Amino acid sequence: MLKRWCIALACCLLSSVVQAGAYEDFFSAIERDSAPAMRNLLARGMDPNTVNPEGIPAIFVAIASPALDVLAVLVQAPDIQLDVRNRNDETPLMLACLKGMTPLVQQLLAREVDVNKPGWTPLHYAATKGDEGIIQLLLDHYAYIDAESPNGTTPLMMAAMYAPKAAVELLLKAGADPTLKNQLGMTAVDFANRLQRSEIAQVIQAEIRRRNGPATW
Repeated sequence: MLKRWCIALACCLLSSVVQAGAYEDFFSAIERDSAPAMRNLLARGMDPNTVNPEGIPAIFVAIASPALDVLAVLVQAPDIQLDVRNRNDETPLMLACLKGMTPLVQQLLAREVDVNKPGWTPLHYAATKGDEGIIQLLLDHYAYIDAESPNGTTPLMMAAMYAPKAAVELLLKAGADPTLKNQLGMTAVDFANRLQRSEIAQVIQAEIRRRNGPATW
């Protein structure tokens, strides 16, 4: 009886050591951006949703690194939770948009992640970055162009503050409403003026005049 107990205990300890080693290897693969190592670990049964000691899911760790090769592997893992949110209510797609990680955005959209989550959306983040290609990708996947954040801020308002003129023009051409106001009563023009972006304010004002048509007296 004692012999069996000792054998069982030894097997349990060995299993724990193996699991601990795999855990360390998993995050080492992210740190080294080693796609082969990650594929091997996933094939051996490692959970792609494993969190690091701080409780952060692996996909966020890889985005922060960034580990682009490993991300390409993780995104294709059958059981990975791609709409997981971090402590700031951000999804992997949102962070990929903010960081201008076009290949990752494409991979996530191909997996049909949520483009229109409530609150701050991927399009808000893409508009902040001002990457025209990513903005267009989101719009092509039915991102709501006038999505409102919890305080009523729209993607156009974010672009008015931070994005290049071309990105602002893209949103306007795609139908963004330049007359909307947030909870403080501010429009996209107000946001541009607040940061002394007079050229952007003029672009938006010109579009408002165009949509209103010629003045009648």
